[in-house]
Amino acid sequence: MSNINPPTRALDSVTGMSRKGLGKGTIGVFGAIVVGFSVCAPAYTLTAAVGPAASEVGLQTPAIFLMGFIPMLLVALGYRALNDAMPDSGTSFTWATRAFGPWIGWMTGWGLIAATVLVLSNLAGIAVEFLFQVIAEIAGNAEIASLSENVFINIAVCLGFMLLATWISYRGMTSTKVFQYATVIFQFFALVWFIVAMFIGSANPNNTEALTPELSWFNPFEVDSFSAFAAGIAVSIFVYWGWDTVLTMGEETKESRGRMSTASKASIVLVLLIVCLYVLTATATVAFAGIGDGPTGLNNPDIQENVFAALAHPVMGPFAIVLFVAILVSAMASINSTAISPARTLLAMSHYGALPQSLKKIHPKYKSPYVALLASSIVASVFYAIMRFISEDVLWDTITSLGIMVCFYYGFTALSSAWYFRTTAFKQGIGAALNKVILPGIGGVVLIIVFVQTIVDSIDPEFGSGSQVFGVGLVFVLGLTVMLIGVVLMLVQAKVAPGFFRGQTLKRGDDTQTVTVFDDGLEG
Repeated sequence: MSNINPPTRALDSVTGMSRKGLGKGTIGVFGAIVVGFSVCAPAYTLTAAVGPAASEVGLQTPAIFLMGFIPMLLVALGYRALNDAMPDSGTSFTWATRAFGPWIGWMTGWGLIAATVLVLSNLAGIAVEFLFQVIAEIAGNAEIASLSENVFINIAVCLGFMLLATWISYRGMTSTKVFQYATVIFQFFALVWFIVAMFIGSANPNNTEALTPELSWFNPFEVDSFSAFAAGIAVSIFVYWGWDTVLTMGEETKESRGRMSTASKASIVLVLLIVCLYVLTATATVAFAGIGDGPTGLNNPDIQENVFAALAHPVMGPFAIVLFVAILVSAMASINSTAISPARTLLAMSHYGALPQSLKKIHPKYKSPYVALLASSIVASVFYAIMRFISEDVLWDTITSLGIMVCFYYGFTALSSAWYFRTTAFKQGIGAALNKVILPGIGGVVLIIVFVQTIVDSIDPEFGSGSQVFGVGLVFVLGLTVMLIGVVLMLVQAKVAPGFFRGQTLKRGDDTQTVTVFDDGLEG
């Protein structure tokens, strides 16, 4: 029988870091950008996020999308520096452990895993809705679209999407990459078409809800309150979430280490590409739909979970199906590619003894962490099914909860860069100090502040969609529950297998300890 575990690994004598048996050299820069773009899934994220963002900040929706990019850019600098120094599939978990020790490292990894479980459930929900939208368009029967509102049909189809995506990811990175190309290209051109059509439609005198774009829309200081600003940032961060997936593939890219690794190049290009697309889309949507509560207004509560479904026909007429298909394939492809990140984080945590050893098994043929992949997919499916029964506004509430989790683990990852390179960066010059310590540090502090502010505000039962549990906002209940589950699992693992928590398998350190990559492992 084939051995499904990685071969005995060569450990770094100082740090404990090592390779995990993943396929090497299978992803180039363009392939990594495609997978990262697919995880970000602009068509899906925008239809789910524009409504909640507009409900918080109104005309400043483009500004809040732009402001959400700034901490993401600062965090990206920290990610790039850490990935170039320590390419590891555990990313946030591994780097926070190296910088701050096992306890903070474990919770940072948990934040990444939890965020991904939340978004996987959200993706599946969007895919279900647009599947029935597409069928209704083809059949010419609008009533078919309402089938997605049937809880049992919705959950059954959702599980089908999860099963398909898991099977594709199970077959490894090469299969995943090939699957993404067509969907990403189609999605990109459909969105560009939609943006141009919205700008043209906003100039139509028959569109009484339309607004003329103004520079004030890009001014974040016109947001009414800091709470609204923080809530808007949390939502806007949701749309940028996922670019770091290209760095979880650091051990599988063609150049995993160097002055600018393949994964690092891809992450920077990706972040710059999506910010342009998102700010343009937000501006065009506000211009066409306005912020009223009419049939297509962004403050109409009936369309806020899924804005593009309401705008497709008014904007694109008979070609609305193009947008519906783009969002459907966007969600489907993103389910598949999003599963990459938690599976590889679970693999790394298991590899270093922070989770049960059974999760680190690698498929002998496909070189995929198939046990970790199956575990994350099952948990996401169960979570979605439960949430669908608890809240009719499951998509909105999971988006806001996701924003909380992303702020948490992105924040600590950025701070890890600042702390890890604090000794050496300033000796390397002002550029290194800015890119490795100062700017990532600022980004990390901003995200932690947004995390705390959003947690406090979400206690209000009116926060988010207005769903509540015993008078407490559902978003707060979700966020707190997910964090507490992480704490409990961490304490149990520390009791059962204390090696990682004693610093025996992955050691705390800084950039003064050189790590060199070899084919069979990592050596200092």
